[in-house]
Amino acid sequence: MASKFAAKQLLFAHAAITDVQGKKLWHDQRIAREGFGVAFASQDDMQIKLRDWSLKSQGGQYTADLPATDFGLKLQFNETQTVLLQGKQGLSRKGPEEKQASYYYSQPQLATTGSLQIKGQSFEVTGKAWLDHEWSQEYLHPDAAGWDWIGMNLDDGSALTAFRLRDKNGNAVWDGGSFRSSKNELYTFSRGEVIFKPVRSWKSPLTQTTYPIEWMVRTPADFYTVRAIIDNQELDSRQSTGAIYWEGLSELIDSKGKRVGSGYLEMTGYAQPLRM
Repeated sequence: MASKFAAKQLLFAHAAITDVQGKKLWHDQRIAREGFGVAFASQDDMQIKLRDWSLKSQGGQYTADLPATDFGLKLQFNETQTVLLQGKQGLSRKGPEEKQASYYYSQPQLATTGSLQIKGQSFEVTGKAWLDHEWSQEYLHPDAAGWDWIGMNLDDGSALTAFRLRDKNGNAVWDGGSFRSSKNELYTFSRGEVIFKPVRSWKSPLTQTTYPIEWMVRTPADFYTVRAIIDNQELDSRQSTGAIYWEGLSELIDSKGKRVGSGYLEMTGYAQPLRM
């Protein structure tokens, strides 16, 4: 379409805060077509604007400003470690065919400061963050119905990534991940080295979807327990991407039963198989 109003690029974003004490997930979403000053994403650096939300970088520092319904985030992130290249020097396989891959890097252990707002109250925060950047021109394997993924900042400075793509019967189509130690030693997991085993599930009262919210995750680094901090961290994004999925704050426990870190668990394709 020749019209300047034709949507050639669509930008969407989701934002959420896990209120641990209140046992509630606050979340919101945005979607817009690129152009007219409403939405844009630079291809040269990280400069993203989506209506009233923005994410930008300058000199190794990222700034996020996301006012939302009943909550908001205004945060700064500073790099403390080198970029972690996932897969084979940044090319991460996502299926049995070689073309099923994505370019993928992470920046764990970002030093974070700023403020969160919930229902008019403001809270100053300091902590750690994790940035993932992944892109591809390939669709998922046709048998893949969804995925399970974790990104964990360990308290000693290490970083753990693990994922699996599932078919409709819950079997692994592909798996992978990495572990980078506090001494900057990187081990990239090979196919078959990561196993997700569900331990406890939770059923959403809103969508009636059942999610495994506690896992035993076997990796070459250790056998871990991944446990959701609160059960209900389901996101309904039917107003933007169309998907219903679970993504939220979780803790990481090692094989000795010691809590060693925290991060995010993401699970897609449980409400219905992903369509791409």
